[in-house]
Amino acid sequence: MIVANHTSMTDIMLMLAIIKNPFVFVGKKELVKIPLFGFFYKRTCILVDRNSSKSKNEVFKRAQNRLNQGLSICIFPEGGVPDDESILLDDFKDGAFRLAIDHQIPIVPIVFADNKERFSYTFFSGSPGKMRGKILPFVETSGLTSDHRKELRDRVRELIYNGLLDFQKKDLK
Repeated sequence: MIVANHTSMTDIMLMLAIIKNPFVFVGKKELVKIPLFGFFYKRTCILVDRNSSKSKNEVFKRAQNRLNQGLSICIFPEGGVPDDESILLDDFKDGAFRLAIDHQIPIVPIVFADNKERFSYTFFSGSPGKMRGKILPFVETSGLTSDHRKELRDRVRELIYNGLLDFQKKDLK
């Protein structure tokens, strides 16, 4: 289970550049409306309608099939890019952690340090420069049950949050 902070439209492209093993994204259904991007998106992702509990349950079935095919799953657990760009890391939703526990697969936390500055969702913003990503140590889920889901979610969020702070500290030097 691959999880990362979500700050920019470039997160998907950077994820594809960083992760070498085959994986599939779980993403919000609304993005299929984007011209051209939506065409490829709906053919390569597990889509979720976040307003439908039936759709959310279907995601778990589709993810199970992909995992059985040997693919990893990638989810941005913030559930989208925060509207307020001053937010360093939004709250995490439970889905990725529920899936990881249900399938007893490790979580691969990733920190994207610069994507918001390079290409944010604010129109006519951004700048050229590096786009750094860091893969953090895997978080094991062996032996965890659904009772541990919130604890696991909060632990992974803290790892990514601290990773973002570490990048900021290095940038100040």
